[in-house]
Amino acid sequence: MKRTVAVAAFVAGLGAAGARRVLSRAVGAEDVPNRWLTVTVNCPPESLAEGGRPEPLARLEPIAEIRITPAPGGRGTELAARLREPGPTGPVARATGDDPRQKVRSALREAKSLIETGEVMRPDAPPTTRSTPGGKLVELATRRAGGEGRL
Repeated sequence: MKRTVAVAAFVAGLGAAGARRVLSRAVGAEDVPNRWLTVTVNCPPESLAEGGRPEPLARLEPIAEIRITPAPGGRGTELAARLREPGPTGPVARATGDDPRQKVRSALREAKSLIETGEVMRPDAPPTTRSTPGGKLVELATRRAGGEGRL
């Protein structure tokens, strides 16, 4: 009896979490094409003055606004960017790599990595030279991962 109640409570919790996720997506927070994307970097804001911007941010300037502000509580610097002109968005644009927000996400991640470590970390080369179907899936996922996800 206790096990049945525990399983029922677990399933109800999963249902509530799923409903919350669906409703939050219905509101459209992810679909706002021109929102600021922000990362916090462990360095003082003065070190990122106009001349000290890393290459990924400089590459982003023609298509996006860039904002550099001190992070709350004196914990580094916030790098924020948003597109000047929104382009195609949605699942199809993201799957094909045509969503311009992916470029912004990638540039912010690369800039954070360059500022904090001095290099952009990349996944290692595949351990084998023979291509397999599973390896192709991993390669595809690795290629797409830089422009997706939370910052």
